[in-house]
Amino acid sequence: MDSLTAPAPVAAIPFAVPSSRWDDAHAATLSPPQLLLYRSNLLGSDLTVTNFGGGNTSAKITETDPLTGAPVEVLWVKGSGGDIGSMKLDGFATLYMDKLLGLEAHYAGPEDDDKMVGFLPHCTFNLNARAASIDTPLHSQLPFAHVDHVHPDAIIALAASSNGEAATQEIWGGKIGWLPWKRPGYTLGVMLRDYVAANPHVEGVMLAGHGIICWADSAKACYEHTVALIADAASYLNSKLAEKPAFGGPVHHLSSDRAAVASDLMPRLRGLMTGARRKVGHFSDDAEALEFVNSADFERLAALGTSCPDHFLRTKIAPLTLDPAKLADEAYLAQKLSDYRDLYAAYYERCKRPNSPAMRDPNPVVVLVPGVGRITFATDKTTARLAGEFYGNAINVMRGAEAIGDYIALDEQEAFDIEYWLLEEAKLQRMPKPKPLVGRIALVTGGAGGIGAATAARLMAEGACVMLADRAADAIEEVRAGFARQYGADVVRATVCDVTDEAQVAEAFAACAREFGGLDILVANAGIASSAPIEETTLELWDRNYDVLAQGYFLTSRAAWPMLKRMKEQGGASVVFIGSKNAVAAATNASAYASAKAAANHLARCLALEGAPAGIRVNVVNPDAVIKGSRIWDGDWRKERAGAYGIDSGSELEEHYRKRSMLGRDVLPADIAEAAYFLASDMSAKSTGNMINVDAGNAQAFTR
Repeated sequence: MDSLTAPAPVAAIPFAVPSSRWDDAHAATLSPPQLLLYRSNLLGSDLTVTNFGGGNTSAKITETDPLTGAPVEVLWVKGSGGDIGSMKLDGFATLYMDKLLGLEAHYAGPEDDDKMVGFLPHCTFNLNARAASIDTPLHSQLPFAHVDHVHPDAIIALAASSNGEAATQEIWGGKIGWLPWKRPGYTLGVMLRDYVAANPHVEGVMLAGHGIICWADSAKACYEHTVALIADAASYLNSKLAEKPAFGGPVHHLSSDRAAVASDLMPRLRGLMTGARRKVGHFSDDAEALEFVNSADFERLAALGTSCPDHFLRTKIAPLTLDPAKLADEAYLAQKLSDYRDLYAAYYERCKRPNSPAMRDPNPVVVLVPGVGRITFATDKTTARLAGEFYGNAINVMRGAEAIGDYIALDEQEAFDIEYWLLEEAKLQRMPKPKPLVGRIALVTGGAGGIGAATAARLMAEGACVMLADRAADAIEEVRAGFARQYGADVVRATVCDVTDEAQVAEAFAACAREFGGLDILVANAGIASSAPIEETTLELWDRNYDVLAQGYFLTSRAAWPMLKRMKEQGGASVVFIGSKNAVAAATNASAYASAKAAANHLARCLALEGAPAGIRVNVVNPDAVIKGSRIWDGDWRKERAGAYGIDSGSELEEHYRKRSMLGRDVLPADIAEAAYFLASDMSAKSTGNMINVDAGNAQAFTR
């Protein structure tokens, strides 16, 4: 790291204090189930209240039994795997309350926890397909109409501190109870029920290491009670944080070139992560991450791991920490990752049960670097981003817990039993098979054009993350925004890049590394087209074609090469050049364009030779007459080519190309994208140095 800023004492980052966002006018229009959904969405969409996917809500609602027609009490409770901030009504499980309460006849003690989960489907009301979550007993065992169970950072900070129980008493004066740590399940539900029955004055219960559960007689009262409890906890912790620096104060320098460090480091780490699945990365240098990694207590606290099960399941037993002074040393990085995998394997061996699932991926999820920030890796971008956010929650928890006492992480065996819970394993096994390109990262130049956008869409449809690069800033942003709506914002990014500008090309690949962690696929597609007789071909026109179509392909390939080489141990990488029929077949009045395309195609052959030892495959797709959806054909090229053939530039030109082809068919951007996808994917894993013509048949362009 070149530029350093000396550490200086700073005030601790405070906890956000939530307030009610309830709208009485809107709530008055809602049915009881809709009120539950409204309350849930309000809670879940406020990250000061609960994190993504965390927490659950319920209401006991009188329904009509579809079999008997009689009124019955039904528990509506957030189903398994949902997110209360974004869920719809179909995200709730519905269960007969009388059947849920009758399940206790099958319960003999804590050893029956897993068995009791198997009975929940038998309590389903109205054939609801939504599976009930493991926290259902916490809601069914309490006699209250409305129950909220949330995991906000300020609450977990109390629940994970050595002085958390005393602080709970100090804040609420006995109105909020305390239960020691117990893994979620039926036993915890029984413990909670019995505690509340023995302490009828309590208005909620703190679950050590886990969160808080509270209740009320109406949806609004329950929501406002939950928000008020979180606000109380946040305000109390903020008063304590004001008394001393967080985490012992800053001791590490803050790098001013954090983005550049991340762009360099992430592909190197990614290439060193062994295993069956490739990783996608996420980088954050937010205030929470920097406050933590630059602090005196950083190494001590990081080694302890997380506390709340929601955090732990996303972030593994502990993060990997790196010395910022040694990041340039490849051997150091390799050793640190190897050591982490050995430590994880030892943890598995210490804690495994006779029926534990096989050891999972031992690579770290969270990587922390003083002066730089937090990097997370997972098999897809969304999971990597969420892991980072959850570790951010864990940092907040540690800050608050240390402000009032000592931070207490999950016991190692308890952590293992949650990570390798047979119920969790069963859920993982039910997940659909990942798409072929999940874990792959692509950069597509000319991404705002017809072929570039179609290729990016094809890759994203198969699970890849894509960095779109194009010199047209407005156009590339419009394409990115459309893809974000279609495929999700996590998997697509855009960067303005003129492929003839060496600095812009370098920054485009640095951005790809920083946003996704590296590169597996380069689609070199940025292009122009011009047509002129040789006497009218100016040097400027000649150079412009060669700058984009030959030099541009060279610059992008050269910039991609270091990241692509790093993927050899993970199965290699792929480069796809979008060439042209004119690269192999002479064209009238197109010497500059056609010869530049031929140069690019021969560059691909050279790179196929050079890349093979590193597992880099380089292939070419040669389109012809891709008129529909192409920006190139919107300009002078259309008129120029029509003039070369002595025909009208309107519909006559398309008809000319259609009739000229052997198959008599139009060639569309999606057809080129299909060939590019084939060459980028493992379907062509044993092909390099090849050309695929997608031209509806042109004998002049036959490559043999």
